Amino acid sequence: MTIASGYLPILLMILLGMLLAGTFTVVGLYLGPRLRSKVKDTPFESGFVRDGTEGSRYDVKFYMTALVFLVFDVEIVFLYPWTVQVRELGWFGFTAAMLFIGVLVLGFVYDWKKGALEWE
Repeated sequence: MTIASGYLPILLMILLGMLLAGTFTVVGLYLGPRLRSKVKDTPFESGFVRDGTEGSRYDVKFYMTALVFLVFDVEIVFLYPWTVQVRELGWFGFTAAMLFIGVLVLGFVYDWKKGALEWE
């Protein structure tokens, strides 16, 4: 069994996904409704028409929420391989993972105390 034959199913799934996405896009373009109006062509954000100036600044809470989400999302990405290999890693792997989780818990407590998780 060669390396190339091992990747053949993955290549077929990628090609099938691209074929389906392309097919659905083309079918939607040709069979979808084409009802244009002034209201549909106006830009809106979050379900309402903007009445402010273009390029207005967002509140800092949006960025704080995004950063907190990013930190805990990346935590899950790093913990998944650890959970798969926990028995092979032994106590060293367990200690390293607990240290990682401890640092993240400290960050969570810090965010909580600073009020980054409260939305006003």
